[in-house]
Amino acid sequence: MLQLLIKKKGLELEKEDKQPMLTVSTLQLGVWAANGAGVVLAEKGHFYVSKDIFAHVQEASSGFAMQKFSASTLLKAKRTANELSVNSRAANKSLFINCGGDQGVFEGNNYFGDLQQNGISNFVLRNEAQWAYSSTGVYLGNADAGFIAQNTFSLNITGPDYYQNARLSPLSLNYYGLCLPKGNYKVKLHFAEIMFSNDQTFSSLGRRIFDVSIQGIRYLKDFNIMEEAGGVGKNITKEFDVDVDDGTLEIHLYWAGKGTTAIPDRGVYGPLISAIEMIPNFENPSKGLSTGVIVGIVAASCGLVILILVLLWKMGFICKKDTTDKELLELKTGYFSLRQIKAATNNLDPANKIGEGGFGPVYKGVLSDGHVIAVKQLSSKSKQGNREFVNEIGMISALQHPNLVKLYGCCIEGNQLLLIYEYMENNSLAHALFGEQEQKLHLDWPTRMKICVGIARGLAYLHEESRLKIVHRDIKATNVLLDKDLNAKISDFGLAKLDEEENTHISTRIAGTIGYMAPEYAMRGYLTDKADVYSFGVVALEIVSGKSNTKYRPKEEFVYLLDWAYVLQEQGNLLELVDPNLGSKYSPEEAMRMLSLALLCTNPSPTLRPTMSSVVSMLEGKIPIQAPIIKRSESNQDVRFKAFELLSQDSQTLVSSAYSQESMKQRHISEDGPWVDSSISLPSGDDYSSTSKLV
Repeated sequence: MLQLLIKKKGLELEKEDKQPMLTVSTLQLGVWAANGAGVVLAEKGHFYVSKDIFAHVQEASSGFAMQKFSASTLLKAKRTANELSVNSRAANKSLFINCGGDQGVFEGNNYFGDLQQNGISNFVLRNEAQWAYSSTGVYLGNADAGFIAQNTFSLNITGPDYYQNARLSPLSLNYYGLCLPKGNYKVKLHFAEIMFSNDQTFSSLGRRIFDVSIQGIRYLKDFNIMEEAGGVGKNITKEFDVDVDDGTLEIHLYWAGKGTTAIPDRGVYGPLISAIEMIPNFENPSKGLSTGVIVGIVAASCGLVILILVLLWKMGFICKKDTTDKELLELKTGYFSLRQIKAATNNLDPANKIGEGGFGPVYKGVLSDGHVIAVKQLSSKSKQGNREFVNEIGMISALQHPNLVKLYGCCIEGNQLLLIYEYMENNSLAHALFGEQEQKLHLDWPTRMKICVGIARGLAYLHEESRLKIVHRDIKATNVLLDKDLNAKISDFGLAKLDEEENTHISTRIAGTIGYMAPEYAMRGYLTDKADVYSFGVVALEIVSGKSNTKYRPKEEFVYLLDWAYVLQEQGNLLELVDPNLGSKYSPEEAMRMLSLALLCTNPSPTLRPTMSSVVSMLEGKIPIQAPIIKRSESNQDVRFKAFELLSQDSQTLVSSAYSQESMKQRHISEDGPWVDSSISLPSGDDYSSTSKLV
């Protein structure tokens, strides 16, 4: 029974027991359910729901905002629900809700959309399926926070698309399945933590803890999505069997004040849920469809499929695909739409171009959430680039380390192949050390030590600590990027190869950069992790001296920087290599340690080079360095020079036959940005940026 209490302006609406309910400022109609289920206020033909009208709640107060509905719609919904419950007719046999997302078909089931932006009480009536939700509370310190969560950090989430969004509530969140037949139901609750990051930043410290009750029974206490799922961006499903006696199934998620409230910012704590399934555990008699209806459905479906195929064909999405697309689609990386990338880079505006690599251009972009990204675009003309693109995304997606550039995801639409990385504010180590004057950075000695140790740790992870044993093959100053805090991160895994100990001889093309390749690899194609150790030694020399290995020739008789280093070692004047820009503001002991280690790493014999884990320990002073003295007159040194000269001659021949002068001009800017693919550097009188791809 409903009781109508009409009060004039400025008076109070009251229950039968005369307890105050809510002060109103205009002539309103108060509708109070006799069973105390909720409060409804009406004004100018609309109802306002201050609390959920489908379950018992506490007394309403003026501190809560109210959601407006059409009076006729609400009364019709209430009347329909009562009739269905009384007559035991099922408007719902199963119910699927995409919480915080749009309607759609997932795993063969039709999910209702749940895109209401407000977090207060709401009622939804959808033909033969009725459901509702209510949300209570205001976020502490951020009353304007939204109640729809998106995959903020572009996390790598597998499973249906409904894990990309979710509904949030600051305190209490209720979902109701209405007009359900009496019986036992399987309730599936889908969760994925998408509001915290999975890196080592402040955003990764958030903790969400809440309780879950169904039909008034608490099934989950202190539920932590991230802990249960095994990490951020991983989905988990909780299943329960519950009974429905009165036509209504209630799911209640409640925040009891546990966990964090301000990480990554205020307005992301409280209950969070991605999707809900309510499936009966019993058979329901149903009328079969007539032949005419079935024929109509089949015809309409076929027509729709044909229409979609025609549209896709006209838009260029249906064409002969390279196997690269299939390989990329199988990779478990974060996915970005082309629309997102174009919006972030202003439609790939040349003004946002920060470099040019062997694959193609690299752009700086800003996502809608403010994250700055670097977008590497694969040139559709380079089949070799396509293969290396697949290799690169496969390698990086399996690697997570503070000294490796983080891959956020990829974009594959039409003929567009793009990689999305974290953006490095300070460009490459090459620019910082020996770029143009306006590009160079003042790197003090502690920073140079930190960069050198960071590179060593990254390589140690690739060689020894990761699940896959990987040889980078192209360690050089250009492929070491610097973030805003000048931390070193290794980039460009386009030439990375799995370290197959039983098959170390590479019979295919040799790829790398002159001056950084180990002699055994350059001369014989013999590839092990010791090739990376050699390249690291060259980079360490460059860090200490501030000079490029292939560009610096103090005298005509010296071929390159490493040659000069061995001369100074024989003379006992190795510290003359230290960058003059440092003046006296460096540690001679640490400089001598780094230079001796660099010469040890560049030993012509790969077996005499240390492992990268040993290199880290030597740099940190945990173990001593025993660098053998190698004289320039020894035969091993001749091998090094022959490799250098051979590669120089081969690269000149290959480039002249494979590229026109125009294409060479386009590659002159390949080291202007931090994203430069593995290459053979051609000695010339041009500036430092002249490179060319070895095919």
